[in-house]
Amino acid sequence: MRETENPTEMTTHLLEDREGNLAIDLGDRSYQIHVVSSGLTTLHQHSALPDAPSAMVVTNTKVWPLHGSALLQSLQQRYPLVHVVQLPDGEEHKNWQTLNLIFDALLQNGCDRKTVLFALGGGVVGDMTGFAAACYMRGVPFVQVPTTLLAQVDSSVGGKTAINHPLGKNMIGAFYQPLLVVCDLSTLDTLPQRELSAGLAEVIKYGPIADMAFMEWLETSMDALLARNKDALAHAVRRSCEIKAWVVGQDEREAGLRAILNFGHTFGHAIEAGMGYGTWLHGEGVGVGMLMAAELSLRLGLVDAGFVDRLRTLVRRAGLPLRAPVLDAEDNAGRYLALMRVDKKAEAGEIRFVVIDGPGRAAVRAAPDALVREVIDAFCD
Repeated sequence: MRETENPTEMTTHLLEDREGNLAIDLGDRSYQIHVVSSGLTTLHQHSALPDAPSAMVVTNTKVWPLHGSALLQSLQQRYPLVHVVQLPDGEEHKNWQTLNLIFDALLQNGCDRKTVLFALGGGVVGDMTGFAAACYMRGVPFVQVPTTLLAQVDSSVGGKTAINHPLGKNMIGAFYQPLLVVCDLSTLDTLPQRELSAGLAEVIKYGPIADMAFMEWLETSMDALLARNKDALAHAVRRSCEIKAWVVGQDEREAGLRAILNFGHTFGHAIEAGMGYGTWLHGEGVGVGMLMAAELSLRLGLVDAGFVDRLRTLVRRAGLPLRAPVLDAEDNAGRYLALMRVDKKAEAGEIRFVVIDGPGRAAVRAAPDALVREVIDAFCD
């Protein structure tokens, strides 16, 4: 079944204000996505922020020294009390123990239902802050302030919140939408090159699944993106958010269409879990995972070899891995399959993959284990 019809017309379904800011259309839970050159110092001015006696910034020990002061000074102009909790940095800390640090800080500071949480950081901070906001007092408001490219184009938008379990990534969580998303492009100036490349994986995915014109633009603009050209980054972030906002507006809770946003993630999540969280960055797993999913699409007769080669070239130019790691010396493919059966798209133990059903279109399909093993063997050294 084809999942995207008229993908190039997605922007016609978006809400935009007079300044051209994006918004996800979710009825009374709609919210804006601001893509700006400098937004931390003026965040307190946003009309979407509710009045409250206190706010709490959730960040990590790596991001806070870089961007904490600017956000703190802004929020102190709006909220009488602003608390800060710094979490340890890294995917390996996206767990119950770290989540409890947020709850500890909320309770110790006497935070109530009106306290607004601000997630200042990458995808790990955003996911855990959102999950904490969904749970604390059965729901408090929160704002996404993503500081990595990956978070700006993907994890901060759409309301997915979660922590990891040793047996599966993002398996414990909730759908809980933020009040506002502010993507400050200036925060990308301090992003390590490896993490910039990882973020580009989530940008690249939008082309094959929804917009081949965007994929063509990426092919001509990759050098500019790697050089952190602000105009190029602004377009990449904005177009990625446009596509994701449209998809989420159609299918908030991933009952069907939204699953296409997981292109490359079934293989990628298996790599992350199998290697140990934090060994491979999420975007690195997604990068090679997209190539594996494209190869599966080829073997299912959905795309031709030229399309797979084109995607491989783009992933390589982004500085991402082209080969997958061996997870088990005795039965590597079996290990991958076992991990992928825990994937959220699996049904009754049957793994379902996001495949490319022709360039610019995606579908969710099952595939024979024997064929999946062939793909895994072809990619693992």
